[in-house]
Amino acid sequence: MNKPSAIVIGAGIVGLATARALSLKGYQVTVIERSEKAVGASIRNFGMVWPIGQPDGKLYNRAVRSREIWKEIADSIGLWYHEAGSLHVANETDEWQVLQELHDRFSANGRNTKLLSAAQIGRQFSGVNTPSLLGGLYSDTELIVDPREAITAIPSYLAEYLDISFLWQTQVNRVEAGQVYMGNRIMQADLICICSGADFETLYPEQFTAAGITRCKLQMLRYTTGNKDWRIGTSVCGGLSLIHYHSFQVAPSLPGLKKRYEAEMAEYLQWGIHVMVSQNNSGELTVGDSHEYGHTFDPFDRAHINQLITGYLERFMVTKDWQLVQSWNGIYPKMKNGETEVILNPEPGVYILNGLGGAGMTLSFGLAEEFAAGI
Repeated sequence: MNKPSAIVIGAGIVGLATARALSLKGYQVTVIERSEKAVGASIRNFGMVWPIGQPDGKLYNRAVRSREIWKEIADSIGLWYHEAGSLHVANETDEWQVLQELHDRFSANGRNTKLLSAAQIGRQFSGVNTPSLLGGLYSDTELIVDPREAITAIPSYLAEYLDISFLWQTQVNRVEAGQVYMGNRIMQADLICICSGADFETLYPEQFTAAGITRCKLQMLRYTTGNKDWRIGTSVCGGLSLIHYHSFQVAPSLPGLKKRYEAEMAEYLQWGIHVMVSQNNSGELTVGDSHEYGHTFDPFDRAHINQLITGYLERFMVTKDWQLVQSWNGIYPKMKNGETEVILNPEPGVYILNGLGGAGMTLSFGLAEEFAAGI
């Protein structure tokens, strides 16, 4: 008996995850990507698989499942990853209070976190600025990959292990039930999944508008230290990250901390800046980021935003030996209503998976399995 067929449009992380899940469910899958390789938001990020940022319940479980799949794939093909965990540091008493509250809440719900003193952080990790450090919250669940390497390698894994086909440099200009149009070429499939980020606006503009999706532009930087063997040992986040992740809203003191930031760091909040750093297998340090929301953006990076990011970075990291080697921006779709994803079914057999915001690396594999199971 012939397998049912599926077409996935987009070879970013959501598309790759969806292709994997559908193949494992028994579909013969073809992925169509307009570029020679994925060059969008899926490679323009920290490479963080970040369960700590997800609230307890469905999203946290989805993040943990995604982490398991990342490891499974990486172990199969020798893809580098680091179970680095994460360290949120506190340089002010209200930040330290929030971290202590988070530790209590997370521990009560079975998350493996621990509070570290400034002295313990200095002994266990490199590069953290300790003179004004009060302490930190360490979690061991976070994983780092190099997104440029990973998003390039996963298609080869899917082709070899799951017999998934890829059509590169192929632009889809129209979709209808059972058919995908690429100029004069037509492909048929039992199931069509559109996983092309905000680009689905060109295929289903009415659904895009009705879904309440906006776009987010972020700015990021990459550094080297001149010493490939020097390692931080974890991913490090400054205090501003405490008001960024939904999972941290369980801390009773968080509103007071946010109020102080609004009074003292209004410009950082204006540009949606929170600062964190991850390190890849080459020793490069990825730093970011900012968050600007809208539908159309200036294509140029703002030097002032990068200066704000690096200025805050120097509060909690020792950066005197760091050399800037790259800066860039990325744009991803985000739901205006705070939802973590949108799955639309505009016509029979056609689905749109979108709106994961900045959590694509963390949630896509788990979400795709849930989607495939529910078809």
